[in-house]
Amino acid sequence: MIKLQVIGNLGADCIQKEVNGKTVINFNVAHSEKYKDAQGNLKERTTWVNCAYWTDKTAIVPYLTKGTTVYAEGSPEADAYTNKEGQAAATLRMRVLNIQLLGGNNKESQHPTEHQGAVQGNVSNAGTPVAPVATSVADDLPF
Repeated sequence: MIKLQVIGNLGADCIQKEVNGKTVINFNVAHSEKYKDAQGNLKERTTWVNCAYWTDKTAIVPYLTKGTTVYAEGSPEADAYTNKEGQAAATLRMRVLNIQLLGGNNKESQHPTEHQGAVQGNVSNAGTPVAPVATSVADDLPF
């Protein structure tokens, strides 16, 4: 199995659909990287991943809104095509197996509080930011 992992922000609110009696949640995740080109100029590149999450755990839907930071992992698919300008292009899709909410957005306070404990399974506790735990690697070494 090939596994794709992405951390990024949703580009739009998710869309929930019923297909052949099963629920799919579709959303797009953008990951941006900054780098320097050969001339030393700072550039930014954004990669979009189209995600499909087939699940019966739909309690996460209210939290998958534009700007929300998520971690998603699953099986990747890539398709090549010719765009409107006649140039070769590709799309990156992922069938999501696991998703976790990593941060909020400006709309976070608009969601009802009772949803915070309702998200279970492969999804983290929605709306609750996880504070990093400070640990020292030296404390864990046996010598």
